[in-house]
Amino acid sequence: MIRTTIAGIGGFVLIFIESYIVMLLKGYSTIDFGGMAPFISVWAMNFFFLFSIFTHIKEWHNNREVTQEKSSI
Repeated sequence: MIRTTIAGIGGFVLIFIESYIVMLLKGYSTIDFGGMAPFISVWAMNFFFLFSIFTHIKEWHNNREVTQEKSSI
């Protein structure tokens, strides 16, 4: 649940960071996403990107705890 929430909010944050980088590199003053559908598509891409990263971190942390427990026994 926490991964989903953080990925959802982080997806929006990444949209603004990506937009800012494009504006700096291209010299634009505004960015038009072309409507709501392309904006949601970019958000969904960022959401799943972050969700997969957080899932990998969670699995890594769980595996790390298991190996530490085995080594301490």
